[in-house]
Amino acid sequence: MADIHVALINAATAVSDAEVQEAMAALQTQVHRDFAPIWGKDADLVFVPPGSDPPSGAWWLVMLDTSDQAGALGYHDLTSQGLPLGKVFAKSDIDNGYVWTVTASHELLELLADPDINLTTFVEQLQHDGAGSGRLYAYEVCDACEADQYGYKIDDTTVSDFVTPAWFESFWPPGSSQFDYQNQIQRPFELLPGGYIGVYPVYAGGGWQQLTAQAAEAALHWARPRVGSRRERRRTARSQWQLSTAHAAVGRSIPAGLLRRRP
Repeated sequence: MADIHVALINAATAVSDAEVQEAMAALQTQVHRDFAPIWGKDADLVFVPPGSDPPSGAWWLVMLDTSDQAGALGYHDLTSQGLPLGKVFAKSDIDNGYVWTVTASHELLELLADPDINLTTFVEQLQHDGAGSGRLYAYEVCDACEADQYGYKIDDTTVSDFVTPAWFESFWPPGSSQFDYQNQIQRPFELLPGGYIGVYPVYAGGGWQQLTAQAAEAALHWARPRVGSRRERRRTARSQWQLSTAHAAVGRSIPAGLLRRRP
């Protein structure tokens, strides 16, 4: 039995409880079989039936339709007990042609790897004048290979690829280590097409920015993070994080007008 327990809560209308439970079986296999041996972070998953509260002490992975719904239903930055929480916006994924189970896998693995959304690795870079500089890279383990096409099947469910610790270690020569589970990345800090990573230029300032893979080129730019995302929480002072007020029964009969409120 793992020390960490993660409660899967379905507050979405775009996916059924049966679909979430089917996905949970694949996610559990991924965590036990694939992720834990590489990252040393294991978890037992449990589905929370409608009308029931999550087990005390459990972290939450909440299925929601959209980011607007998250605040309206009371799912904020942490569980009601102040424990880690992840969010999957299933309807937004489906509407945009993405596989929601890949997002669920992505959020679950990043929840386990960096539950407090505060881990980084520093890479030193010399400026043209020889002065020292560098970047902090966010410890997000699925962003670099997050596109659906790089995922893999467990039974009939597609889950996300994820990087290994070597991806964050700049000393590895290309091809000298396994940088992601699917062996699609060839060197540290490589971003597959569609991938990205949050970086913080240490001396330049300007806050967290996003490094993206555009074809073979990488571009650094500032982009407003989506409400409710891990990127939003990373750039929000920890003192401003809110506890959730919702439980598993919320969202099934909430007035439609409330769902239009922004958090």
